[in-house]
Amino acid sequence: MSKGSLKFLAALLGTIMVVVPFMNLDGLPRDLRNQIAAERSAYSEAQGKFRAAQNDVLGELQSEKELFDRVPQSAQWPQQLTTAESSLQSAGRNIDQLAQLEKSNRRKDSDRVRTLLTEERALRTSATAQVDQIHQTASHWVQMKRDLPETLGRMEQDYRAIHGFDVNPVSAAVQRAETDWPDKRADLEQRLASLKNTIGQDDELWNSTADSRKAAAAGDLAHVDFGTLISAADTLHTTAQNLPKETDGLKSLSAQLYDSWDKILVDMETRGSEYQQKIRTVRTHFESAAAKNGETASDEKWVPVPRATYDAQKRDLGMTVEHKPAGKYDTEAERTPQPAGFAYMAQPGSSNQYGYWENRGGQSFWVWYGQYALLRDLLFNRDYRPLDRYEWEEYRRYRSQGSTYYGNDNSGAPKYGSQGAATQERYSGSTFAKKGGFKDSQYASRPGGFRDSKYASPSTEPKRFGSGSSSSSGTRAAPSSPRPSPRPSSPSRSSGRTFGGSRRR
Repeated sequence: MSKGSLKFLAALLGTIMVVVPFMNLDGLPRDLRNQIAAERSAYSEAQGKFRAAQNDVLGELQSEKELFDRVPQSAQWPQQLTTAESSLQSAGRNIDQLAQLEKSNRRKDSDRVRTLLTEERALRTSATAQVDQIHQTASHWVQMKRDLPETLGRMEQDYRAIHGFDVNPVSAAVQRAETDWPDKRADLEQRLASLKNTIGQDDELWNSTADSRKAAAAGDLAHVDFGTLISAADTLHTTAQNLPKETDGLKSLSAQLYDSWDKILVDMETRGSEYQQKIRTVRTHFESAAAKNGETASDEKWVPVPRATYDAQKRDLGMTVEHKPAGKYDTEAERTPQPAGFAYMAQPGSSNQYGYWENRGGQSFWVWYGQYALLRDLLFNRDYRPLDRYEWEEYRRYRSQGSTYYGNDNSGAPKYGSQGAATQERYSGSTFAKKGGFKDSQYASRPGGFRDSKYASPSTEPKRFGSGSSSSSGTRAAPSSPRPSPRPSSPSRSSGRTFGGSRRR
């Protein structure tokens, strides 16, 4: 190597030796140095708060000895404070080590610095959390003693409210529901017994604090069991506040048994990133379990839903997405989407309060009683077509498996749900339809499956749904199920016409 080259290398090494320390390329990363500074500040602040809280607790243990002698947990506080202090001291030792490593400023110490930072944070936060909890508890007891006159007054007020509470209305509501709905007897009885038991226990609690209340009223604090008295006061106050809510809740629960309701998905749309469903809630109220007539009412409203809900139910237009029969609590509602109205039908060959099976020409069809015409129209969107027993049996088979039944038309395509022939006729005026929601269905450019039925009106102009037509690829068809025998043709819808209308119960 030439002399010139050696001189150049020497000069380059000298420059590097000067520049590297200046650039701190071999020092601790800036973010670690910032974390060390932050932890040093946090530790110093924690020390001050710890000392103040510790002094407050120890001082209160001395100045309020009569009080804390009757609070068993307070005997453990000195040792717990010592343990917390030890943890804080360990955190301080970590801070000292971090200061040394910061001073050495070597990149190779980065992992050690991170470990010490993690340990210090854990020790510091644990110590401060423990002393804060003890401090708050001690202060609570001291404050309760200072507020003793008010506490006694509130305690008596709460007891009188509990002792004078009238449980007869809720007892009557529960007894009536138990008679009407025997399946709920055990559950309702247990809930009522628990409510009455709470009142009985609070009555015992009041009597057990008689001596302490008497001593407190006389200013004889040495004979006041503060722990028991204050705990009893808290319990009575909680019961006095919750009792009206609990009784109203039990009455409401009993009342739920007299209602059946359905939530029907009647429309849906997306607006940018917002997902909305239009839900029709159809509710029928019965005065008793034996009532043959019920009062039906409904309401509809658009509700925002999470995308997951929208996607899960986007195939279920026109379906009942929730159904709660009479005799069940709202929490027991069925939430597997099913064709609207099917849940109200009786076993083939029998009848119930809603309707009956009628035989015509060797075929059996479901007929609704006149008093439930409004319920029928709301469930089927004023487009009810008598259902035959074969379809109902398929529905029951799917329902028993916890699956959604979408039905089959004569071609094997879905009959219900967003891509169903019946749905597209019933909900052709929906926002979903107007925005092309039916466009992927094979029914989008042809009339419904009843066009070729002998019951179809020849004067009725075929309807079209959606915009354009396409193949049904991507549409999940309902699984096929074997039928007892080839299914006969069904009667067409009959707006205003009562199928089997001459029959009376």
